[in-house]
Amino acid sequence: MAGKIWLVTGSSSGFGRLMTETALKHGDKVVATLRKPEALSELSSEYPSSQLLVLKLDVTKRDEVKKAFSAAHAHFGRIDVVFNNAGNIVFGPIEGTPDHLSRELFELNLWGAVNVSSTAVEGFREYNKPAGGHLIQMSSHAGITGFPRVGFYSGTKFALEGVTEALAAELDPTWNIKVTLLEPGSFYTGGHGRGDFAPPHPAYKQPDVSKMLNGEGMSDPVKGVEAVYRMASLHNPPLHFPLGKDALATISAKAKKLLAATEEYAGWSEGLELESKL
Repeated sequence: MAGKIWLVTGSSSGFGRLMTETALKHGDKVVATLRKPEALSELSSEYPSSQLLVLKLDVTKRDEVKKAFSAAHAHFGRIDVVFNNAGNIVFGPIEGTPDHLSRELFELNLWGAVNVSSTAVEGFREYNKPAGGHLIQMSSHAGITGFPRVGFYSGTKFALEGVTEALAAELDPTWNIKVTLLEPGSFYTGGHGRGDFAPPHPAYKQPDVSKMLNGEGMSDPVKGVEAVYRMASLHNPPLHFPLGKDALATISAKAKKLLAATEEYAGWSEGLELESKL
């Protein structure tokens, strides 16, 4: 894996920051993108520009995404792995969450990710010689099962899952582009107190967030990112990559429910064929 060139979005904190640091420590080169480059001033002073390039980027602006990828290609010559991580979360019930919060979340988590995805694929195909690359999408186990109080976040990740599966199916195998949906469970990155909070709704009981804020029952993000780094070195990385015991349990339970419903109501699809009009 050493010697690969990464482009990481949302590199100021959480998985993005840790992936940037992990790749650098393994000897790789990184293009770290974020809205406020000063957040990486410490890393910039530790690593030379021949190994780390920090760029300002708002992924919701397609022209900025294009410029960032162009700057990365000009600086390093190619990009091998894109860690499409930039995102946010909104806490609150579906009923009562202000429209502007939910729409802004979709703009960032879905459309921002789409901007990066399409630009990454173009770069892997058109600029890399030989062609190829690996797009890693930051999804979530909440993109497999909708969780209460983060329903709009789940919605953005459900949408990203569908778009990414379709994108992966559209790619010509000769382009040698790999796509992975990273589906982590709860990792204590210290960012669970961040995000946007909808105003409390009087009809809903307010949840106890103390365990979430202190990391109780969560996984270690440093170990998690190392696992993602190892996965990125596979010759044939998976399309779906659940990470964390809670993610495994969530996705396994969802798969069992879907299979049970399919089997229970299979008979309801009998006789629904369209009769020939010939």
